[in-house]
Amino acid sequence: MRGMERSTSQADAVPPGSRQGFTWPVRVYYEDTDAGGIVFYANYLKFFERARTEWLRACGVDQCRLADETGALFVVRRTALDYRAPARLDDIVTIVSRIEKLGRASVDFMQEAWRGETLLVTGSIRVACVDGATMRPAVMPDHVHDALRRGSDKDAPAVSTAAQ
Repeated sequence: MRGMERSTSQADAVPPGSRQGFTWPVRVYYEDTDAGGIVFYANYLKFFERARTEWLRACGVDQCRLADETGALFVVRRTALDYRAPARLDDIVTIVSRIEKLGRASVDFMQEAWRGETLLVTGSIRVACVDGATMRPAVMPDHVHDALRRGSDKDAPAVSTAAQ
């Protein structure tokens, strides 16, 4: 598995580019901010979702086609976020996504939001594969599991699967 060291303080944080993972830039728009002019806390979940979706695309996984051809869907099962510093209007926030654990029916992601060298938010997100008709857990199709294990060409070296 990729190294998933968690920073305990801002001084220990490592900016994007020096750690491996898929990166995706997000610009902060007015609609993303609250009355105080900072990014509304729940919007980081949207930013993380976009980055995971783009990472899947970069791995060759088309979620619409996957659902149409296999009935498999990915749903968020669990999230935990730690807010460290605010982002503001017009900031460019870089989302870094890494797989922490890859099972046959779920994927645990570690995601980070950075503004330059400032770590803004860290998140641990579990995504489960379900059968779209029943919404019950389902084994990921082999080609999807293999694509996730390989990663994208913008990603770190291939990962091995974790114990189920």
